[in-house]
Amino acid sequence: MVQALLEGLIDYAGLFPPAALSMADAVRNYAEYQQDSHASTLGRLVVPVVRLDELTDCAAPLLRRGPAWRLSALGGAADVDAIERFNARNGARSLVDTLEAKAQTVEEVEALTPCLEGLGAGSTAYVEIPIARDPDQLVQAIRRCGLRAKVRTGGVTADGFPAASQIARFLHSCAAHDVAFKATAGLHHALRGEYPLTYDRGSECGTMFGFLNVFLAAAFVHSRTGAADAVALLEERDARAFAFDAAGVTWRGFRLDAGAVHAARSQFATSFGSCSFTEPMHELGEIGLL
Repeated sequence: MVQALLEGLIDYAGLFPPAALSMADAVRNYAEYQQDSHASTLGRLVVPVVRLDELTDCAAPLLRRGPAWRLSALGGAADVDAIERFNARNGARSLVDTLEAKAQTVEEVEALTPCLEGLGAGSTAYVEIPIARDPDQLVQAIRRCGLRAKVRTGGVTADGFPAASQIARFLHSCAAHDVAFKATAGLHHALRGEYPLTYDRGSECGTMFGFLNVFLAAAFVHSRTGAADAVALLEERDARAFAFDAAGVTWRGFRLDAGAVHAARSQFATSFGSCSFTEPMHELGEIGLL
């Protein structure tokens, strides 16, 4: 059951803080992770549109072997032509099939509507929206436009982390309007807790969300059981509160069967961007889930 939750869960974002690796290091890591024993957990490589040409140069030797690369490009509506040109040159071995954009207003969401048409069949566009205020109108606009939502769950400073109640409200809104989402930032730990905010020596610590918390909360919300408290689950710190078996997962007496977990991952809670792939895997091993 753990594997069903993890399948394709982590989009590798090594180019971004706090790791902020060079392109050469990030693409080398991605190629290595594709051969890792936990490669089924690996999703797309996240790259800004403005660095796609740099990726082509750095990754060329690596793309001659191993599986083709799926890429998620950070940009906006104006970048669709650049993505199309990249795919025309490299699509056989590296393909941008996902765009991640930002919007603050309904009008900005609607302006992204042409992106999916420009990206072609089978492509996906996520819209990162603010959640400090009720995001329901933005989520509804995302639904009308055939897009997906994106939520920022942290950062490199303590004020970059939303409250659990804000994430729970976002999850409920997405579920109510049948909008799939991905998450980004601050989710490279398995469970909620106090962690250094960056990899710098002497980094300030802050309270960070765990990816298990967020994606299990999403699965419970998506199932619409109405039983589990999403805020309490998002704030859960005790690994012993979770019990996985072949038929499903239990959290403090609340149960989700395997079908509900599969449905949530395939239809609702798609992935999260992380600057580390090894850290999440290591922590899952430490709590006995790998």
